[in-house]
Amino acid sequence: MADQTNHNQAGEVAPSTVDKQAPSVSEEHAPSTDSPEATDIPTANAPDPKAANSEDSPNSAKPAAASAKREKPAAAAKAAAGEKPAAATEEKPAAAAKAAKKEKAPAVEDKPFVEFIEQDYLPALQKAIAQQGVQDLEVSFAKQKMPITGFESAEECWQIIGKWKETGLRQFNLYFPEEDIQGKKGFSCNEGKKPSTLESFLIDERRITLDLLVYGLVQRLDGQKWLGIN
Repeated sequence: MADQTNHNQAGEVAPSTVDKQAPSVSEEHAPSTDSPEATDIPTANAPDPKAANSEDSPNSAKPAAASAKREKPAAAAKAAAGEKPAAATEEKPAAAAKAAKKEKAPAVEDKPFVEFIEQDYLPALQKAIAQQGVQDLEVSFAKQKMPITGFESAEECWQIIGKWKETGLRQFNLYFPEEDIQGKKGFSCNEGKKPSTLESFLIDERRITLDLLVYGLVQRLDGQKWLGIN
């Protein structure tokens, strides 16, 4: 027996500690046969998390480079579309606002009726008539009855009255029954007698302006031979 035991010991190799532990390690980490399950046994192909997230890793620079490439086409597209920086676009509204204020300056014709006649029309009319050689014309502005035969019962209306001082006979009246230079207007004139005719005045014009109102009356007086050397 001693010889046989010694023979076995001499002819067989005793199992290593690794072989003894291998079954227990594999059983501990091996998934069950009932359902698949991930193991925590490290493998040679798995990437190192530290290496993947490291700033020195070549993969970490790819996202920044990709975003830079996306930003360049966007900037090029804005430049091609003619877009300017915010500072330049902010100047345009301010300049447009200033231009709008200048354009919206009210015209003299938009003033209240009485204010327009007294401040703008009468001075312009007297100047224009004086340039025709008439120096003794007296012009006034009043609201009164029409001095025309047959209009005694008519309501009072605003009138421009012109009288020549030297002769004291020539007189004209320009009527504004609607108190509006764009509304109906009438004209009458006489030489020492009460006028009997009421004429329409500038009825074919779409819009009456200061210059047109002055020109129209000067032309009518010139047609009456009351201007210049007449």
